Amino acid sequence: MLRIHVFWSIILLLLLLLFDTFSNGVISKKPKVVHIGVILSLDSTIGNASKFAIQEAIKDVNSNLTLLGGDTKLQAHFKTPTLFFFSFVTVMKLMETDAIAVIGPQSSVVAHNVIELSNEFKTPFLSLATDPTLSSIQFPYFIRTIHDDTYQMSAVADIVNYYGWKQVTLVFLDDDYGRNGVTVLKDALNAKQCRVSYKLRIPPNITDHGHLTEILAKVSLQESLIIVLHVHPSVGSEIFSCAHHLGMMSDGYVWIATDWLATVIDSAYPFRLHNMMNNLQGVLVLRQHTPSTERKQALSTKWNRDNDGSLSLNTYAFYAYDAVWLLAYAIDSFLNEGGIISFVNDSKLKDTQGSKLHLEKMTVFESGSLLLKHILRTEFIGLTSLVKFNPERSLVSPTYDILNIIGTGMHQIGYCVIWPGNPRSKPRGWMFPSNGKILKIGVPRRVGNKEFVFIDASSNDVTGFCIDVFEAAIKLLPYAVPHRFIPFGNGQDNPNCDELVHSITTGMLDAVVGDVAIVTNRTRLGDFTQPYAASGLVVVSNVDRVNSGAWFFLKPLSLKLLGVSVIFFLMAGFSVWMLEHRINANFRGPPKKQFGTFIWFSFSTLFMSHIEPMSVLGRIILVIWLFGVLLISSCYKASLTAILTVKQLHSPIDGFESLKNGQQVIGFQAGSFIENYLMNSIGIPKSRLHPLLSIEEYADALKRGSERKGVDAVVDELPYVELFLASQCRFVAVKSESTRNGWGFAFPRDSQLAVDISTAILRLSESGDLQRIRNKWIGPNSCGADKEDHLYSNYLYVKSFRVPYAMIGIVCVTALVIHFSILWNATRQRQSAPGASMGVELEVK
Repeated sequence: MLRIHVFWSIILLLLLLLFDTFSNGVISKKPKVVHIGVILSLDSTIGNASKFAIQEAIKDVNSNLTLLGGDTKLQAHFKTPTLFFFSFVTVMKLMETDAIAVIGPQSSVVAHNVIELSNEFKTPFLSLATDPTLSSIQFPYFIRTIHDDTYQMSAVADIVNYYGWKQVTLVFLDDDYGRNGVTVLKDALNAKQCRVSYKLRIPPNITDHGHLTEILAKVSLQESLIIVLHVHPSVGSEIFSCAHHLGMMSDGYVWIATDWLATVIDSAYPFRLHNMMNNLQGVLVLRQHTPSTERKQALSTKWNRDNDGSLSLNTYAFYAYDAVWLLAYAIDSFLNEGGIISFVNDSKLKDTQGSKLHLEKMTVFESGSLLLKHILRTEFIGLTSLVKFNPERSLVSPTYDILNIIGTGMHQIGYCVIWPGNPRSKPRGWMFPSNGKILKIGVPRRVGNKEFVFIDASSNDVTGFCIDVFEAAIKLLPYAVPHRFIPFGNGQDNPNCDELVHSITTGMLDAVVGDVAIVTNRTRLGDFTQPYAASGLVVVSNVDRVNSGAWFFLKPLSLKLLGVSVIFFLMAGFSVWMLEHRINANFRGPPKKQFGTFIWFSFSTLFMSHIEPMSVLGRIILVIWLFGVLLISSCYKASLTAILTVKQLHSPIDGFESLKNGQQVIGFQAGSFIENYLMNSIGIPKSRLHPLLSIEEYADALKRGSERKGVDAVVDELPYVELFLASQCRFVAVKSESTRNGWGFAFPRDSQLAVDISTAILRLSESGDLQRIRNKWIGPNSCGADKEDHLYSNYLYVKSFRVPYAMIGIVCVTALVIHFSILWNATRQRQSAPGASMGVELEVK
């Protein structure tokens, strides 16, 4: 029986081995050769180096006995694409070789033309194209084996933001690679609050040096000196030669080149590199980071030996090398899991009559989707560091070196950067255009207020406080700013300053200079400089002299202060009476007498204390109370003296709240923002607002009053009010509402000129020149500096005496608490002593 079981067990084992042999030997036998396609532009710097790296990688893979079983070999078929339709034909011909995967294309333009074929043939394309718009999500068989330009452009934006530059000029190749790269860069710059001030497109096939110089000359006429260059290696070196000829590599310029320049320098021959370096001094360069390893150095050494002393391999070659190993690991995993390399004809591809394309030879890789999964799952350490894909099918850990070209080589930035022209400090990154452009500056043509901006009707000369401040600030700039003033308004009505500032956004004006307040809605239209004049809204009204009257002596005391004082007089008197009436004969007697004494003592302290307390607590209260009385009486005498000797002014309007609650007619300067402010912020109806053209009209309107079609008050900005009150002595500012805005000069959004003039205004303020300009145009107040000091009667208020009254209250309460505590303790002691009852009774009698 045991032999039978053993027999059948052996038979079963043999069947299993036979099945396994059949499965591995017949169905999924590993091929001797696996064909892969390679699409490279072999006449380019990147293509030439990448071909060498791919060939070396295939040699290393085929010599590796542990990979692909040691028997299967990779065979590469190289094709050089041309543009447009012919690149499509190149891929079609490559498919005739039974390639199961394609390394390439390296060009973003070619990739855009052939990317759809990867889906059609179900063949993975391992591309070196960096165009960020090439999506592995849209085209699943497109796999990017290098970091796309999204990360590189983010690095450029970080550099610009680190140095605080706010405007950038972009020079780029006008193809898919250039356009899509700078689109990503623009978004990255916008996220850093930096704008692209100018974009220059370079034609892809330009070769003429003169034509290129003519195109690049447009950049030299721009404001921004921060230039980002994103082109192909074939044209990039020529651009720097033209820039050097135009003087654009001098002090003040900043050039940032994307990784194309590092590719050129890394792969250049020494004699050619020496000629290039003269035109590249101070340029910042980005390069995809690859760690230094022995394998990397060995590959570079082979390249150097085979290419007559070229410096090194570029980073694209290292990524191409890793792409071969990525594909080899994926094919090995694919075959080990039973993957079959087989092809079928595509029924959708048929020759038309007489065609020589032989479309019937085009086949589809049946297991392309399975190979794709193995590629995306593969993970290993290559020459470029970790090769691994994230869920978005992009390589992980993008890192860039930032290099500075100094002397004869590139140096990784540590603590110091040498800029073009070798300046000692960080370049400003901006200058006023040197193309003969004259700045068009709008100035408001008002009816009055000529001290601030005055436009001569005959000569159109512009003068005034605002103009002098602007001209003084311009002189402090390190560059010339040609400009001319353009009047805005007809001179019959005050112009709307909102419309004046809006003219900047339309291109009609380049700036606005004048008495223009910085308010919220205007800041949405452009950038304002640092305020050069303090602002704020001020209420101006008529004032009357206050008559003394029969009860003038009560003027210094407010009713509340009078009432509180009486209460504290009585409190102090009551406290002293409580402490003294048991021990001081002056406070004893019948109730009527004691009440009279208490009242007399309370108020007699205004002049002197006729009764001296005997207790310590009573004396303490009296001292504190006399101090408070002395303070109150001294302030009362001073206020009464002022009333009798100084003219007192009075206005029925005491601020914006009384304007809101009253029915007065309010004047404002026509064309200013004050009308909207009074209606929307204060809540005053438009029917009560009356526009006035100039401060010269203020006096007449205030004199007439609302009864004679004038106004009861005027609300205007502080500089106008100061100018008005300097000569109009019968009016006074009764209330002001300060703001942080002030007056400023307006420029287009993100204008560097606004920043520079703001700095110049601060220098004017610190040196005192700004005040001297103000004194020149506005002058001193001829009415005296103390006119507003006596607008109201010299009232004394409770809040002025909070501390003395608090002290008196605390002392009185504390003294009474101590006094009652002593009495209570004494009573307890007497009650607990022998004969206490008799003693108490005798004391009562």
